[in-house]
Amino acid sequence: MHVLVIGAAGMVGRKLVERIAADEGVLGGAIDHLWLVDMVAPPVPPTLEGVATAIAMDLSEPEGAAKLAGLRPDLIFHLAAIVSGEAEGDFEKGYLVNLDGTRALFEAIRLEGQKEPYCPRVVFASSVAVFGAPFPEKIGDAFFTTPLTSYGTQKAISELLLSDYSRRGFFDGIGIRLPTICIRPGTPNKAASGFFSNILREPLAGQEAVLPVDENVRHWFASPRSAIGFFIHAARLDLAQVGPRRNLTMPGLSALVGEEIEALRRVAGDKAVRLIRRERDPVIAGIVAGWPTNFDAARAAGLGFKAEANFDEIIRIHIDDELGGNI
Repeated sequence: MHVLVIGAAGMVGRKLVERIAADEGVLGGAIDHLWLVDMVAPPVPPTLEGVATAIAMDLSEPEGAAKLAGLRPDLIFHLAAIVSGEAEGDFEKGYLVNLDGTRALFEAIRLEGQKEPYCPRVVFASSVAVFGAPFPEKIGDAFFTTPLTSYGTQKAISELLLSDYSRRGFFDGIGIRLPTICIRPGTPNKAASGFFSNILREPLAGQEAVLPVDENVRHWFASPRSAIGFFIHAARLDLAQVGPRRNLTMPGLSALVGEEIEALRRVAGDKAVRLIRRERDPVIAGIVAGWPTNFDAARAAGLGFKAEANFDEIIRIHIDDELGGNI
């Protein structure tokens, strides 16, 4: 099996590669070659030396997508994107990376198939940002996509392209609408949703964190461990079961910011909670107000996708995976 991971230097990409490195059979077969692509050359785990090749490439550059399609991988994970806050702040860059790069990849695969039959599996990282208010109490699988951010619009257009290219048989695609991934490891990024992780990650490390919204803000979450599980399951899933609606909202946990904080209190105590400083940011609050808060992800659950049931579990996963099981 030949596998291509685009966006392999990002958080989800790195964790996906680490999971593959820990068990090369996790994708359903032996990996003959693994290409890791990002703006900077991604690190290659020691266990994958001789199997993996790191490539520094901008997918939106001319001929970049054609070079990747020319490798003719059997399985492609397309995780490359700029995050919501950056896409909103830099309109041109958001469309260049999140939409133009995606369409270039899809079109390159189609053109490669004109040379000689070629139909890879494509697993695309989408987002629940494709939905926009007003919302029902729970968003079901038939709810329409009317995003209220540029990032959500870019992902929604890409979803339509994925469905059409799959319908035409150019590739066999599935779109994974990710919840907000929490707790993200590392340092804060430019995502408008970053504070959901910051108010847990920093206090667990003994550092202050800023909460820019009210505690009654509700959102949809899953852990990084669940996110990797989504992509691996999508890579192995019989897509005949999915049918023509190729984009799936992933299972997750609907929770208030206040419930996040109370879970932190239960796991790490009052000392950690006291490190959260309330400082409302009207820009972030406005963006978050247009995001969905709760889902009935019945289709994905019925196809075997799974996520956490409570925030205590999400926090403990971060402690186990990132802090060596200790706080």
